[in-house]
Amino acid sequence: MRQSEPVVHSHPEILSGTPVFVGTRVPVRTLLDCREAGDTLDDFLEDFAGVSREQAVQFLEQATEALLSQVA
Repeated sequence: MRQSEPVVHSHPEILSGTPVFVGTRVPVRTLLDCREAGDTLDDFLEDFAGVSREQAVQFLEQATEALLSQVA
């Protein structure tokens, strides 16, 4: 997956507009909740096979960059 391709999107007809990984109905919040609970990325990917490793890693990188840009 190229950096320019979105990994997350939101549509009113998909989970009422909850942000999900592109091509899935898996909310991005689920990844954050899993990581907060101490689950590994591999655990998450095993449970949500529709999400690719590239999508998950790119989302985490983008979220980190967004957070850091708010405190800089």
